Amino acid sequence: MRSQPEIVIVGAGIVGLALALNLHKRGLTCRLYEAVPELREIGVGVTLLPHATRELNALGLLPQIEAAGIDNKANAFFNRFGQLLFSEPRGRAAGYPVPEVGIHRGRFQTVLLKAVQERLGPGAVVTGRRCTGVEQAGERVLVHLADPQGAPVETVSADVVVACDGVNSAVRRQFYPDDALCFTGINLWRGVTRRPPILDGRTYIRIGSIRTGKMVIYPIVNDVDGSGLQLINWAAEIERPGTALNDWNTPGRAEDFLPIFKHWTFDWLDVPELISRADFILEYPMVDKEPLERWSFGRVTLAGDAAHPMYPRGSNGSAQGLIDARVLADRLAGGGDAEAALKAYEAERIPLTSKVVRTNRSTPPDLINIEVEERTGDRPFDDLSRFISQSELQAISDRYKQVAGFSREDVG
Repeated sequence: MRSQPEIVIVGAGIVGLALALNLHKRGLTCRLYEAVPELREIGVGVTLLPHATRELNALGLLPQIEAAGIDNKANAFFNRFGQLLFSEPRGRAAGYPVPEVGIHRGRFQTVLLKAVQERLGPGAVVTGRRCTGVEQAGERVLVHLADPQGAPVETVSADVVVACDGVNSAVRRQFYPDDALCFTGINLWRGVTRRPPILDGRTYIRIGSIRTGKMVIYPIVNDVDGSGLQLINWAAEIERPGTALNDWNTPGRAEDFLPIFKHWTFDWLDVPELISRADFILEYPMVDKEPLERWSFGRVTLAGDAAHPMYPRGSNGSAQGLIDARVLADRLAGGGDAEAALKAYEAERIPLTSKVVRTNRSTPPDLINIEVEERTGDRPFDDLSRFISQSELQAISDRYKQVAGFSREDVG
């Protein structure tokens, strides 16, 4: 095998691009193949927690990320009557060495893409090439590629192939043909709305619970269109039966869920208005997959959502994928046998990501809202301390940080 392996990355999303930058930083070369014909700024928001911004800082990208997004100062939980349950500082305001950033997913991907093109060259990312399967032959891996219409186009070879092609990964499906989405009846609607800042304009807000209707709201762009308004990202979670469609870009209809929030008009936020004035709405049944015991097969491995798709709760999917990218690049840069490097990577990452997947299902951060709802009988309160203490609520928040790997001790 060559002293420096030839590496192909399937997928030029957040994790694929971050892996390319990590490999380049360690003196390794790669090429990325992306299914879509053109990488555009689409989608909604994502929150980059401190263990995510730590990884981006190591790649020299934190200034660009902060300029493109909003530095979150606080995390606040409210009941469905608009009453504050618990609030805590976040990011640098909480003593972390790096910030917590709310950012438009498309802007985030653009920052990564520009860095890849500048550092690896304009030809490093090949678009319009969908991976249809891989085939191992001795010490080489053949990657079969098709055009956007599905017609075979070419086959490329590499020493190592990393699948970063998302929750519907073709590579993962090849090794796990019976792999199924896990859907428990929770629908998610997401949108973005241009409006004046909410509260201090730098707060990540959770309102209500999955049992009675839940909203997650946070800003992702300051002074959007030069108007002084912010672009506000919001997500509504509602527990109801449905079909596990799996496309973030499926258009949603406000009338399908707005009635649940029709009375959510508080002195600090009009939720029905926030929803009604959205630029667009996407509908997405909330899904994940059962954790795998194995990601690597010979000279092929999985990373990011292809390896460990998780509920979009706790803002952890992107962070775990960024950590995958760094750990995998470290192992491949260590020299020696490529297959052993992939096995060492999965041995380090599988236990941690599996725990996060299961925690996001059972005890996500908004367990705070559920706990208060149960203790108060889902009614307004005069004195929350009669039902639960702030220290108990802080403990719930801290437990999630520890599982997810972004306690101050982990990041600092």
